[in-house]
Amino acid sequence: MNLPLGVKVLIVVICTLISVIVAMVAGFLSHASGSSVGQAILYGGGAFAGSLLLCLAVLSALGVL
Repeated sequence: MNLPLGVKVLIVVICTLISVIVAMVAGFLSHASGSSVGQAILYGGGAFAGSLLLCLAVLSALGVL
């Protein structure tokens, strides 16, 4: 796909926002299960990195980026 740069930037921003939501849910669930706040933040950060990597890899494989 030959998309303009602005559209590609918006797609990356959408992926980032989805990853932030995933990270917040993962951190909340981690904290609710008894982890400390620091461990929950680290868990959320790992979930953010993993979901952003997965989202961008799938979009790259599909030829969107």
